[in-house]
Amino acid sequence: MAAITAGMVGELRAKTDAPMMECKKALTEADGDMARAEEILRVKLGNKAGKAAARITAEGVITFASAGGAGALVEVNCETDFVSKNDSFLAFVKSCAELVAANNPADVAALSALPLAQDGFGPTVEDVRKGLIGKIGENMAIRRFKRFAGGSALAHYLHGTRIGVVVEYAAGGDAQATAAKDVAMHVAAMKPAALSSADVPTELVEKERRIAAEKAAEDAAAAVAAGKPAQSPEIVAKRVEGSVQKFLKEVSLLDQVFVKAADGKQTVGAHLKATGTSVSGFTLYVVGEGIEKKVDDFAAEVAAQVAAAKGA
Repeated sequence: MAAITAGMVGELRAKTDAPMMECKKALTEADGDMARAEEILRVKLGNKAGKAAARITAEGVITFASAGGAGALVEVNCETDFVSKNDSFLAFVKSCAELVAANNPADVAALSALPLAQDGFGPTVEDVRKGLIGKIGENMAIRRFKRFAGGSALAHYLHGTRIGVVVEYAAGGDAQATAAKDVAMHVAAMKPAALSSADVPTELVEKERRIAAEKAAEDAAAAVAAGKPAQSPEIVAKRVEGSVQKFLKEVSLLDQVFVKAADGKQTVGAHLKATGTSVSGFTLYVVGEGIEKKVDDFAAEVAAQVAAAKGA
């Protein structure tokens, strides 16, 4: 039996993009024959879609589509910025958004099962996705979508293909439509966490409160060390609460200073009031947000796998 080295595993992995342990198993089965091991992996993992399945997709495209009074915001990811500009990939993303708006699928799995034909692939969205992976040579994944059909009017803004915003507002005339579109652009630029202070997630508020309390404690200690009088707990508490309230204004859409404010002071809420526009919610998608991009460190990965094997 030939000895299977980390270098051999790394070479096979570089050729196939298969998971490390699968490469090791294939080399063991092939008794160290690299060509035979590659054949074994191709049989086990199938086409390029199988090979690419483990690769991280942190690039991609966000788009919007509407149909029958409904709208859809969709994010589809790929591995590189280059592929995010590919015409076939862009056509696929557009079709996904149109299908969401028209069919109201419950989740990504339901969307993937809908009928679609493109570039000679089909008959479902999933079949087209797999076909395009094989054609383009890069993994791609439908990450998320949101459908809007609650009766509110919709204003959307796409900043290129990397940021997408949908604002839900009460239908009105041109002034309201323009105001809602401007707010969508504001959201893309300022990325608020919630519509109002009351809507900011509790975990964000508590995190900010902890940070403010730690900062206040450090400042108080520094003041005492400098020979200044110690601050009362009441004053410290007020400072902490003041910091939290400032944070809430900074991350709440209605409290943020409107990016188009002529005086540099008018808030989004004041702008909406002045234009007679009522916004009930917004959705913001940023490509790859929250996805950790892959950084290859083969030696570290081998060490981790060996450690795991020893502990088993």
